[in-house]
Amino acid sequence: MSIQDIIQGKRQWRAHRARIEALPPDYRIVYREMQRYLFKVGPVSLSEGNLLSEIADFFEEGVAGGKGVLELTGSDVAAFCDGLIKDSRTYAEIHQEIIGGKTTGAAGK
Repeated sequence: MSIQDIIQGKRQWRAHRARIEALPPDYRIVYREMQRYLFKVGPVSLSEGNLLSEIADFFEEGVAGGKGVLELTGSDVAAFCDGLIKDSRTYAEIHQEIIGGKTTGAAGK
């Protein structure tokens, strides 16, 4: 990863954060909880994909449509997040596999 890649990544993250800060307070609260949950659960694709940007797009559309954030996500925000990542491997799953001895190689011997 070059310095330019790091700088570009920081610019993109700052632009993303600005989008989130422009949302109404209830949307920001739910977004932060979703982000915290997703970072904790750790879908492997989170750092590779555009999931957080897609959530921001979804929320911006909800605001434009005059909907409340819980109308979009439902009252169980964790379940909503689980639905978003249901087909993604998580770091938690990888860790459980290592602990359970389901991997091959040095960790599984």
